[in-house]
Amino acid sequence: MREQAGKTFRSSGRWSGRRGAVQAAAAVALGVLTTGALALPAASAATGPVSVRKGLHALVHTDGVPAALASVKGRDGRTRTYTAGVGDVVTGAKVPRDGQVRIGSNTKTFTAVVVLQLVGEGRVGLDAPVDRYLPGLLRGNGIDGRRITVRQLLQQTSGLPNYSNYLSDDIRSYDPRELLDLALRHKADFAPGRQWAYSNTNYLVAGLIAQKVTGRPLAEEIDRRVVRRIGLRHTYFPAPGEVTIRERHPQGYYREAAGAPLVDATEWDPSWAWAAGQMVSTNSDLNRFFTALLAGRLLPKAQLDRMRTTVPAGYPFPAGARYGLGLVSTPLSCGGVYWGHGGSMTGYETRGGATEDGRAADVAVTVQPGRATKQLMDGVVDTALCR
Repeated sequence: MREQAGKTFRSSGRWSGRRGAVQAAAAVALGVLTTGALALPAASAATGPVSVRKGLHALVHTDGVPAALASVKGRDGRTRTYTAGVGDVVTGAKVPRDGQVRIGSNTKTFTAVVVLQLVGEGRVGLDAPVDRYLPGLLRGNGIDGRRITVRQLLQQTSGLPNYSNYLSDDIRSYDPRELLDLALRHKADFAPGRQWAYSNTNYLVAGLIAQKVTGRPLAEEIDRRVVRRIGLRHTYFPAPGEVTIRERHPQGYYREAAGAPLVDATEWDPSWAWAAGQMVSTNSDLNRFFTALLAGRLLPKAQLDRMRTTVPAGYPFPAGARYGLGLVSTPLSCGGVYWGHGGSMTGYETRGGATEDGRAADVAVTVQPGRATKQLMDGVVDTALCR
């Protein structure tokens, strides 16, 4: 946990780890706020299913999130955006429609796409050991990069311990190698390929492989190979030391526990998440990303098929979810599945994905919620895709 101005900030760890940092100035300026003091407006939206608007309304008025945002691409191909709550609990400002949020571990899918593009180019082997690209980097405490494959990194079956469990309370920028050193001080969780367990360290190493093979920073490769390729206008990988969110956005908040005061957690350095969770985007851009991915616009068929070859996934994903190579399938109540990932970062939570026939939905809230609220978010996504 991290303390600022007498308050402690913790990231829930559902997707991007359990540690988060916020700027002291934000906490000092805001002080403490409670949702009980807010006059929250009803949901507003373009035309679209009443059930989605009701879901956002429930997130705000029943579960107490400051703001909820959604973007839904329906069977008719039209995209509809929705908001509920307030974008700033101090000023009462409206929630910006399709505003930018920190997308947490949705970043993993972007990282996986870059690595799989390199596989398609013959520059990386999925079943090659990490040592082929980063010789000697993974060693000690039962960890051996000669036995861990690229596929196991992307599928969360390597056994590497999760570095984010061991972050200090320092509020500062982190270098990826420094983060990896944290993980390597601890024993492997299990032998490579024997189990599934969610670990940000897997994507830290995958990002380092992408950088080593291309000779370019991961952020540049994601921008060149994914963001610009499919025209994501509001998606970016924050620069080193960049603490603000660039475009219109709702404020993000931290809350120690249900009913506890809210503290502004919008501006802080997300470098501790790097290839596992550093990016910023919008609901609509995430829908475009997952739709383009499933349509084969980012990967050759062979690599996309491998990405969608899944194993059973446990926490932090819903019951029935399965993990591919940075891509998660989640069952729909109306049959079939949708493909996405989801993300959790201090101040924000996102859920959603796309179906193979082109439907897509993404929901964001401006505080990291508890499990019951996350389940409600999943329900809004299911409603949007099924009805």
